[in-house]
Amino acid sequence: MKRILRNKQAVAGLVIIFIVSLTAIIAPYIVPNDPYTQNIYNRYEAPQGFGGEYILGTDNLGRCVLSRIIMGTRASLYVGVVAVSISLVIGVILGLLAGYVGGKIDELIMRFMDLILAFPAILLAIFIVAVLGPSLFNAMLAIAIVRIPQLARVTRSQVLALKEEDFVLAARSLGASHVRILVKHILINSFAPLLVIISLGMGLAIVTEAALSFLGLGTQPPTISWGRMLATARAALRTAPHVATYAGIAIVFTTLGFNLLGDGLRDVFDPRLK
Repeated sequence: MKRILRNKQAVAGLVIIFIVSLTAIIAPYIVPNDPYTQNIYNRYEAPQGFGGEYILGTDNLGRCVLSRIIMGTRASLYVGVVAVSISLVIGVILGLLAGYVGGKIDELIMRFMDLILAFPAILLAIFIVAVLGPSLFNAMLAIAIVRIPQLARVTRSQVLALKEEDFVLAARSLGASHVRILVKHILINSFAPLLVIISLGMGLAIVTEAALSFLGLGTQPPTISWGRMLATARAALRTAPHVATYAGIAIVFTTLGFNLLGDGLRDVFDPRLK
């Protein structure tokens, strides 16, 4: 923790993530207006600043842009956390099995991971959601599936490097079970690079969800997400650019926080940089 707090990138990322997370937690209590209330007479109101009723203006249905951005924080973080958690669990289990057992199981798992990696991530996610149907859960599932190969391959490489170390051989000679060796000795010592991938994966998951929602394959109304806001704003990019601009800034700001944290963690855990 001391090394992390001395890293400026990691601290900046933590601050941004803390702000976004706190906003998501207290969102219903800090929105200046009801984010669902429609007023067609106030559609595409320009930003009025802190002295006006609509600080960041209104959208195509007269809804407060600021309120919808604040509420959209919940959906974006929810997608990121759930999708990365699913991919982490499945990817780590597959990587542990492939690296520790080896042989035909390793070959089968890795060739399947190569098959997934053969498709561009966003196109594969679009295909999965198109087959399963547009919904928030299916979007999270698609994002998780396209992230599994990277986690599996990194975990496998760590297992291959660690399973012949002296402390693992000692634990095996003392009669430790395979599960205990994997969990107590190998997985714990493999978690540093996984932390970096998890942090960077959160930002990528948020961007992917926004892309799917922009195409109408992700979050569905009345759930608010930044990608849906971009989709509804594209018809008025010239006449009312503020709707898309502020939603895009929210995506960039949140993704930047996770990327800064990931880069900072990489610098902290990389022994070559010490």
